[in-house]
Amino acid sequence: MMGMEVPVYSLDGSVKYRMKLPEVFLTPIRPDLVKRAVLSIQSKSFQPKGRDPMAGKRTTAWSFGVGLGIARIPRVRAHGTPRAMQGAFAPGTVGGRLAHPPTPEKKIVKRLNKKERRLAIRSAIAATAIKELVASRGHRIENLEALPLVVGEEFEEISTTRRLRKALEELGLREELERVEEGVKVRAGKGRRRGRRLKRKKGPLIVVGSESSPLMKAARNLPGVDVCPASRLNAELLAPGTHLGRLTIWTEPAIKVLEERFRHGEA
Repeated sequence: MMGMEVPVYSLDGSVKYRMKLPEVFLTPIRPDLVKRAVLSIQSKSFQPKGRDPMAGKRTTAWSFGVGLGIARIPRVRAHGTPRAMQGAFAPGTVGGRLAHPPTPEKKIVKRLNKKERRLAIRSAIAATAIKELVASRGHRIENLEALPLVVGEEFEEISTTRRLRKALEELGLREELERVEEGVKVRAGKGRRRGRRLKRKKGPLIVVGSESSPLMKAARNLPGVDVCPASRLNAELLAPGTHLGRLTIWTEPAIKVLEERFRHGEA
């Protein structure tokens, strides 16, 4: 069973013919599952952290015991210094150890059921065909006749950034590319000196049929534009920041891969 019918565009922006899309584009939208799937992917890149087991314990402090009218916490054995007689080692005292510090054994990867992950990817794919969702993300799609945007097989043979930019402009995405380029901002806060100085907006996602497509390299120098083979699609690429409706450009081979991939219940 096939789904809706959309036009297929050539490199000059003209319509070659109309094709029917796979049934996966008719999947019900599930923002809750997509959000869980994206967070699950992001959690796999977290770096485990833990405290030194001896942190806060490297001290010669000792307790004076009972009968002196003072707390029995260990106190620093020092004379004539501001540190003298201060509490140490015990949790709850200034400069003491933490009662429950971070441990590297903590499970920080968020697991997701296989069927939920598959449904999340299907739902994220279906969201690329809903114009209201795509526009709500901020994409400039006023010049597009219909979504999803499907292009011919020759699109995958583009090998230079200049040709790719021209092809995208012919499809009516000039304003979208300008939005991404003008949206580069300097991050506020300490992140500027931690390797993430700039904040960039997400632009179109181009889905190709093969990993060997020259388009994979041609899109590297276009800000915000990502390229991904249809066999490696995931929820984070289709819904960055857990928000459904990323502007996605599908090639003819990618549609065929999608149809074959989801026909057997894979994801």
